[in-house]
Amino acid sequence: MKKNVFMFTLCIVFVVSLAMGLITPGFAADPPMDDFYTIGEMNKASLVMLVEAGVVPKDLAATIAKSIKQVIAEGNQPGAPRPSDYLVIEKSLMKVGGPDVTRVHSGRSRQDMLSTTNRMFLRQSLLDTYDSLNSLRDKVLTLASKNVDTIVPAYTWGVQAQPTTFAHYLLALAAYLDRDAARYREAYARINLSPLGAAALGTTSFPINRDRLAELLGFDGLVVNSYDANHRSSVDSKTEFASVIAVSALAIGQFLEDLQTQYHDPKPWFYLSRGQLTGGSSIMPQKQNPTAIVRLRALASKVLGDAQSTFLLAHNVNTGMFDYRLPEQTLEAAQGAATMYKNCGAIVDGLVVDKERALHEVENDYSTMTEVANELQREKDVPFRIGHHFAAELTLYGREHDLRPVDIPYEEAKKIYKEATKGEELPMTEAEFKAAMSPQSMIAKSKGRGGPQPAEVERMLADGRKTLGDDVAWAKMQRSRLENASAKLQEAFNKLAEAGN
Repeated sequence: MKKNVFMFTLCIVFVVSLAMGLITPGFAADPPMDDFYTIGEMNKASLVMLVEAGVVPKDLAATIAKSIKQVIAEGNQPGAPRPSDYLVIEKSLMKVGGPDVTRVHSGRSRQDMLSTTNRMFLRQSLLDTYDSLNSLRDKVLTLASKNVDTIVPAYTWGVQAQPTTFAHYLLALAAYLDRDAARYREAYARINLSPLGAAALGTTSFPINRDRLAELLGFDGLVVNSYDANHRSSVDSKTEFASVIAVSALAIGQFLEDLQTQYHDPKPWFYLSRGQLTGGSSIMPQKQNPTAIVRLRALASKVLGDAQSTFLLAHNVNTGMFDYRLPEQTLEAAQGAATMYKNCGAIVDGLVVDKERALHEVENDYSTMTEVANELQREKDVPFRIGHHFAAELTLYGREHDLRPVDIPYEEAKKIYKEATKGEELPMTEAEFKAAMSPQSMIAKSKGRGGPQPAEVERMLADGRKTLGDDVAWAKMQRSRLENASAKLQEAFNKLAEAGN
């Protein structure tokens, strides 16, 4: 009775989820990838394997195969019921082929069937989410390639710290998204393992071939321990996927906050183009609200919350309970993440970068002072801490006199150096002093791997493009493998069905 209530509840949840668009369709919109579909695929795979293992004779296999085909065809009719409970489907099979068709269930349980269904949903959802992530990565790299020489301020502790380039900034986001992609691939490797054949938890006395079942359903291997297959791995497979989603949502949120902060300034140096991404005020005519940023930030927060709910459902629950086994919360988080990536891509496409304004922001502050200290050490053999002290005093003077770095008189700089060093002369010419405070010069002189200098940015762009290309190819390969497995399963199943003709 409890199992029937559970399966009925599961059916209702899936129907609602499908109606809300929370569960991703399978390879085709018709028929949908729902419980009815996955049970049909498992019935096909089980029959093929059982015949090969000698559990079901070939003459009976033809009857079972025809029964499976008829029940699937009936369920695929417009408006027809598509049960999610195997026992309901089994009754339909028996109406067509008699009680012997129940032999297709040899060595199975609704437990391992549910676990298998969940993993089929999760792997498909992960690939869809992964594709959306890759689309965003492409847009970020494209924008970065257009801004290799765009100088912008970079911040630490919310304070302007050093000049960099907009490409360098965007490549930092791209690197984060690259790691997200790697995390999705690693999660997929553990999700795409088959629990089928584990039965309730202790396998079966039938000589079934679990590896063959995995192969027929497109899995890359097994969750080997049969207790783990249903009752342990069903926790970490979903929470790992949810973890990747949550980590990625943090990157999107951080990027959005950088954009939002710009709107505190009457004249931001990068902002959203007017149109669908912004909205005016109903009372204040001067305002252009960054509505796309705010809405996407809310979505990213919801994605994070849905991902965390996966953990809450699995928290402090005995093994064998159904609480942590349902995939809906994870699938909802994944669907939200896919939309999050898509909407973030629209924002990236709609970003306007005011290069002159950004450079003006840098030149109006003292973020190049590190290079003054570096220049003194590198070219004049002045210990860094002495140069650092001089640069700090220089900054204090400039700010007190409302001067930009470039406007500080050379003679005044010499006085400050002499006071800071207790009598030593500034070992820089006026030209050297001015050049040391140039943001263009500071960036050009960067030597470190991963820095903002154009050559290094171009190298990172090329690496990013290669990594993205490899990742897109990986996703295509996984989809191709699933499609090929499905085609081979259908071919093997059809041979059994046709054998009785």
